[in-house]
Amino acid sequence: MKLSIYLMLIMAGTGSVAPDLAMAVRCKDYANCRQAVENWCAGLHPRADGDNDGIPCENVCSSREQVERIMAEIGCRR
Repeated sequence: MKLSIYLMLIMAGTGSVAPDLAMAVRCKDYANCRQAVENWCAGLHPRADGDNDGIPCENVCSSREQVERIMAEIGCRR
C-alpha cells in the first residue's frame, strides 16, 4: 500500500524524488554535470562512464577535474 501511494506521488510529480534526476537513464537527459555525477555516484546510472575514464556523461561533464570537484562536494568515493 505504501509503495503504491509513493509511486502515485512520484508519477504526479509531488514526491520527494526529483523526476529529472531519478528518471534519467540516458546522458542526454541530464541538464548538467552535477546531475550526472550525483546519479552515477548513487548507482542510479552505473553505465554513465562507458569508457571507464572516470568521466560520466561526457556530453555534460567536460573534465575529470570537474567530476572530482563535484564528487568531493557530495561525498562520493567511486
